Amino acid sequence: MLLQRVITALVLLALLLPALLADSLLPFAALTLLMIGAAGWEWGRLNSMGNTGAVVMGAAVALTCGAAWWAGWGLAAPAAVWWIALIGWVIGGGLALRAGPKAWPQLPQVARLVLGWLMLSVAWLALAAAKQRGLGFILSAMCIVWAADIAAYFGGRTFGRRKLAPSISPGKSWEGVWSGMVGVGLLAWGWMAAEKVWPVAGPSVFSTLLTQRGLVLFALGLVALCGLSVVGDLVESMAKRAAGAKDSSRLLPGHGGVLDRIDALLPVLPAVMALTAV
Repeated sequence: MLLQRVITALVLLALLLPALLADSLLPFAALTLLMIGAAGWEWGRLNSMGNTGAVVMGAAVALTCGAAWWAGWGLAAPAAVWWIALIGWVIGGGLALRAGPKAWPQLPQVARLVLGWLMLSVAWLALAAAKQRGLGFILSAMCIVWAADIAAYFGGRTFGRRKLAPSISPGKSWEGVWSGMVGVGLLAWGWMAAEKVWPVAGPSVFSTLLTQRGLVLFALGLVALCGLSVVGDLVESMAKRAAGAKDSSRLLPGHGGVLDRIDALLPVLPAVMALTAV
């Protein structure tokens, strides 16, 4: 299993790094469009569409993203798109998690599919827009999720006492969430310090947010982004638990599916774009 995970990670890096470093947005957009289409297929399967229906779901997500790209939204979507997505995640995610996995299948299938279609499409648009703002910006946005997850894992294992959502993800604790916030705070401090010495990659989410919003909103924004990363993770876990699935698929050997790798990014990317919108 470990060897599979390592090989899969290396293959993904070999594909993603050249696309990330390319001056043109097209290679990155094309590669991530393929991935978000696969995530749409997984969402369809988790919500009882069957193989053919799931393929249609994945194609619908990819076509929506492609149409939005053609319309120019991949470069500059209206700020309202990001704010609507952010508010939707805060309210909708909170209601879904409060209801729990038993209530999820009771929601009409069409509603669940539309929600998945929207959250995946908007996340891809935010990803493309973040890439357009520079390497430092998109990497720092992704690292928010990774740092929160890693710090939450170790903090939860060390200090975890109070369960966060036992019916959805029994391993998560409130102490893990707070540890994740501390981890992201340390990441932001270290990243901005490095930017002053080596600004080659361009402005990060951290320096952009601090410059545009000031110290208080900067701190609140980081807390909000950490919280949203947890919500994204839990929403996907809830859908999997309701479907009786351990992973969203087996597309990525050793890692599960695409959704398993990007779930926390789905709310964070639009939120980053909203919080840093001019």
